[in-house]
Amino acid sequence: MLTLTQTAAEAVKSIVANVPQAEDGGIRIRDTGPQTGFELSVAPTPEPDDTVVVTDGARVFLDAPAAQALDDRVLDAEMVQDGSVRFALATQG
Repeated sequence: MLTLTQTAAEAVKSIVANVPQAEDGGIRIRDTGPQTGFELSVAPTPEPDDTVVVTDGARVFLDAPAAQALDDRVLDAEMVQDGSVRFALATQG
């Protein structure tokens, strides 16, 4: 199952906190196919078939294809001084 680093968990919580209608929500990752990769969006709740990953209060919702594709991955993040966030995936050690 996808795991989150502490930095990624903090980034997810920070992003979600800035969207009032999603204050109890999370980041949803959807697999849009091999040509386009993954789509990230803020979601107030998971979709019925989503896998929910919770790390230190940060919630990530994965659609079924993303859950399968990211099963052995670690989500990390870099928070830039201008407030933007860059996410990266690595293989679990």
